[in-house]
Amino acid sequence: MTFHFRSRLASRLRCAAAFALALGAGGAAQAAGWPDKPVTLVVPYSAGGPTDVVARLLAVPMGRSLGQIVVVENTVGAGGTIAPARVARARADGHTILIHHMGMATAPALYRKLPYDPLKDFEYIGQVLDVPMTLLSRKDFPASTFPELLDYVKKNQDKVSLANAGTGAVSQLCGMLFMHQAGVKLTTVPYKGAGPAMNDLMGGQVDLLCDQTTQTVPVIQDGKRAKVFGVTTLKRQPTLPQIPTLDEQGFKGFDVKVWHGMYTPRGTPQEALAALNKALNAALQDATVKQRIAELSSELATPDKATPEGLRKHLEAEVARWDKVIKAAGVTAE
Repeated sequence: MTFHFRSRLASRLRCAAAFALALGAGGAAQAAGWPDKPVTLVVPYSAGGPTDVVARLLAVPMGRSLGQIVVVENTVGAGGTIAPARVARARADGHTILIHHMGMATAPALYRKLPYDPLKDFEYIGQVLDVPMTLLSRKDFPASTFPELLDYVKKNQDKVSLANAGTGAVSQLCGMLFMHQAGVKLTTVPYKGAGPAMNDLMGGQVDLLCDQTTQTVPVIQDGKRAKVFGVTTLKRQPTLPQIPTLDEQGFKGFDVKVWHGMYTPRGTPQEALAALNKALNAALQDATVKQRIAELSSELATPDKATPEGLRKHLEAEVARWDKVIKAAGVTAE
């Protein structure tokens, strides 16, 4: 009996030691008592869309750092404003966090009655990455080059449809700037997320879509499901060197880059914020994350940007920038 008891005890001790080692970098956070349950990472858009892709890529290495599972939840609706409202009202203990793109900066100008204040109702974890966009069409669209596209939409603007991922989505903002610079008004078709919009573009149900490279690079590289007319940054992208920018094709100054940040409710303890920021930065240094983000022609935030202060300052500047652009365009979400 004594032998069997000692054997079972030794086995249990080995299991406990293995579990402690598995927590790795999350040990410090666990020792301090946080997190004591899985962390929920809320995404404002549908599964399979660009922001969702980023969230799921970061969730695993962040979970390793925290010593808890990071569960991705898609809370879709109202142009990406339901998710921030949910997180703003969540218990401020660090177990509910938000990843959002520049929609956090554009919502105040788009919505007359926004149920949260991006600058007052959140704590900031840090910036995540910048994502270029690309302008695509269905594979059998009449135009094949950007000059041909401009000529066609100007002559047929009442017949051309422009998809977006919903009100307030960056695809809507990119499309809005495209129409403004081209001097046309196309038929806009909003979807509940970038994934459904892309599916309908490839299926030939809509004509045009401006979307993030996190979703479009595989489609472009395939070369059979859609046409690409250019990237929205001022410089060509390393993973798409053959694709010219809209700027170099005549749309001078056209520069749309989708930045992402992570947030948690106002009042979250500093202990939790510090652990979340550490986990975010660990994820940004993860080899798999770096390789995948590079493949998607995106750029991870530098250490000075991946901080609470870095995100706060950037958000403030972006709120002011887009307030002018949206008001000048006369666009509202209501």
